[in-house]
Amino acid sequence: MSHLRTLASRTAALAATAGALALVAAPTPAQADESNPNNYECLGHIGRGQPEPGSEEQQVQYTFYCDGPITGYQLQTQIPLTGIQSPPLVTNKEGKPTTDSFSCSGEIPGYALNCVGVGKSGYETITGQFAIASKLCVEPRVDPLLTITYAYLEKGAITQAISGPFDLGRPSGCRPDAYSGSTRLNPKPLHKKHKKHKKKH
Repeated sequence: MSHLRTLASRTAALAATAGALALVAAPTPAQADESNPNNYECLGHIGRGQPEPGSEEQQVQYTFYCDGPITGYQLQTQIPLTGIQSPPLVTNKEGKPTTDSFSCSGEIPGYALNCVGVGKSGYETITGQFAIASKLCVEPRVDPLLTITYAYLEKGAITQAISGPFDLGRPSGCRPDAYSGSTRLNPKPLHKKHKKHKKKH
């Protein structure tokens, strides 16, 4: 049953992407940006989110931007998601909201949120939230991986490009601990504190 739900979710995502292309005149890569849509660069981070009315769960805010237009993205977490905020906010380089938008969904509880829509320009900032059952700064701290997609028309056919994964890192604003400086894509040895032994006289 889980496989059927996953297949249905992916089919719906593809259908939504095709629908977005039909409604929006998505530019070709050459028109949109010189960046290769299969090799975009994206940067982002996560932190404490805004409380959701009627929910006591920990809200996590994510923020990222890429150097080219996108039509979808996925956040993959290593701890279960218990809620997904939709739609995220899309702002331009000046920090002003745009008419670009995304719709997000996913299996709850699950390990990924999937968003489809359109971000017409590079360097637009996308900000959204998801919920987790544990506290933000309690280990294991959530560390999501970002994968982005860009669907465009090329010679009358829909072409899909994918870039990532990009590591958004561990939550900002938490006290450093033994896992600080380590991420899922760049794990580092644990920082162990050595106890000082008192000399016996």
